[in-house]
Amino acid sequence: MKPNVISIVLGGGRGSRLFPLTQSRSKPAVPIAGKYRLVDIPISNCLNSGFNRIMVLTQFNSASLNSHIKNSYHFDIFSRGFVDILAAEQNIDSDEWFQGTADAVRQSMRHLEKYDFDYVLILSGDQLYEMDFRQMIDFHIANQGDVTIATIPVEEKDASGFGILKSNSQSAIESFIEKPSNDVLSEWRSEVSEENFAKGKHYLASMGIYVFNKGIIRKMFEEDPGDDFGKDLIPNAIKKGYKTLSYQYGGYWTDIGTIESFYEANIDLVQDFPKFNLFSSKPIYSRARMLPPTKILGSYVQRAIFADGCIIMADKIENSVIGNRTRVDKGSSVLNSYIMGADFYQPTDQIVENDRTGEPNLGIGKYCYIDRAIIDKNARIGNHVKIIGGKHLQDGDFHTHSIKDGIVVIKKGASIPEGTQIG
Repeated sequence: MKPNVISIVLGGGRGSRLFPLTQSRSKPAVPIAGKYRLVDIPISNCLNSGFNRIMVLTQFNSASLNSHIKNSYHFDIFSRGFVDILAAEQNIDSDEWFQGTADAVRQSMRHLEKYDFDYVLILSGDQLYEMDFRQMIDFHIANQGDVTIATIPVEEKDASGFGILKSNSQSAIESFIEKPSNDVLSEWRSEVSEENFAKGKHYLASMGIYVFNKGIIRKMFEEDPGDDFGKDLIPNAIKKGYKTLSYQYGGYWTDIGTIESFYEANIDLVQDFPKFNLFSSKPIYSRARMLPPTKILGSYVQRAIFADGCIIMADKIENSVIGNRTRVDKGSSVLNSYIMGADFYQPTDQIVENDRTGEPNLGIGKYCYIDRAIIDKNARIGNHVKIIGGKHLQDGDFHTHSIKDGIVVIKKGASIPEGTQIG
């Protein structure tokens, strides 16, 4: 019998570590792999698992995310499925916005009352992974859990950025600490498989994916005023004796929390055997765009992904992801970069006029050299521009771009004049 599940995708807060990609959009709305948004990942995992009742909670910079959800996910009239948006709102009981992950779900519970469900599946909107949630739900039911947390082994260098836990031989979590400091990490090692031990992955980290029994989450919200699952409700639930289980996940998973992790996750997609397989039998659902196929004219291409509707006249595209409607003009080289593309096409007569006046066109101009960069949507890179990232660069934020961890990020809609050199 299919479990009666409703899913909640958390729309994320300010996403300051992903700035400037989050300057005008929320983290889950950030484009990934050239044609998707981050929020498409948890939604697609839900749909591929057979769970088609999904709520997306939004708050910060939500217009882009709301538009994407509205235009992407439609079910026919014979289906009970939906992907609905629940925006943060003031009401008669509270005049505050969401204060944390748990508070977001708590404030939204009243909207779930009209639905019949037994289990709540709570997901983050800014992670990259492929997971069959049905297996996690089955594990939760078979082991009679009150709460189940998806967990993954991590190395010591990463452990301080996660909720770290210890579980017994029955997978029951006995202790939990949110983002432990380095001086106490040695006390939080767990028994892991020989393979993970050999890789130095001695710690069990929470993936921010939770299953709650319906009655349990209501009771926990009544007992605990805490705003965050990792900092408040989960540690308190363990102390109070709620049966909290660890569901160990063995596949690829990454939290898109920083510019560096976002960049690496995208560039890895073009490798011979990427950690995240875009060509899986399980599709990633997204907005259907009626775009022409990509056109490549005389370019050398090695390890690259091209989304739809691109016009590529470059000399070289190598180790790069090229997003929808990207135009790269003749003589240019794009290496080790993610070009997000554009939301619209520039009229041909405007391109001709800009070429005459020297104004940058939408996309990458002539005879440019771009290496180790992220070019956000609708950016205009003039002719003879050099953008070269690297660890030699200092972090900083400027009018048209930011530099983080040696990666140059050109801001959405920025215009880089002809002959500019960055890096």
